[in-house]
Amino acid sequence: MNQREAVIEVMEKRGGFATLSQLYQNVDVKNWKTKTPDATIRKIVQDERYFFKIKPGLWALNGYKNKLPDDILILIEEQNENFDKEKKYTHYYYQGIISEIGLLNQFRSYIPPQDKNRPFLNRKLKDVISLQTLPQFTFSTVMKNIKSIDVVWINKRQFPSAVFEVENSTNFKNSLSKFYELLDFSTDMIIVSDSIKYRQFLSIIKLSIFAELQSRVIFCAYDQLDQYYSNPYKFKNFKDFIGTSNSQRI
Repeated sequence: MNQREAVIEVMEKRGGFATLSQLYQNVDVKNWKTKTPDATIRKIVQDERYFFKIKPGLWALNGYKNKLPDDILILIEEQNENFDKEKKYTHYYYQGIISEIGLLNQFRSYIPPQDKNRPFLNRKLKDVISLQTLPQFTFSTVMKNIKSIDVVWINKRQFPSAVFEVENSTNFKNSLSKFYELLDFSTDMIIVSDSIKYRQFLSIIKLSIFAELQSRVIFCAYDQLDQYYSNPYKFKNFKDFIGTSNSQRI
């Protein structure tokens, strides 16, 4: 079996598609005569004779274009510029991606109970989290609002290391209001959204009611998150990446 066939085999076992992270972990590379197998995998999937890109970091086999799971087909449809409905599957996709990145960076990931059964790459979001409930690290009145944040990373000391809100619309006020509960904690607060919404985000966070959050919140565009997820081993860790990338801190 050659290198391309090894990649194809893993994709076929996963339903005709896979993330780069899944390929890195599952393709048998022990007999590959290369010191950089991950780079070789990235090169292989760019061969348009056999593969096509669904999203950065997410690839599929050409022969499966009409046989992909419904949630993957909808995810592809939502990327169409003329798509005018709420991009729910894009939201779920990035919740899953953020959770997986958290696990790669040695954090435990939490997603709200109402989202655990949402689709993520032919699985459920509950399959990519390590926490069913949040540790009780503060008052119950505060915990009530924190529990609805899209993704929470918990460190070894049982405190929130980072919180993420995925925003497809322009309802940034709701996301920022949740972050307010964590002002007294050393927690990174990150809004994940389309880069074209950055100006709208700025116009909202610069309102006086969010003055205390202006130096705390980072805006991370989808394509920046995709960049990290496509090649996480290129960077020391996600926090270093988001601090040095083009992600915007107010």
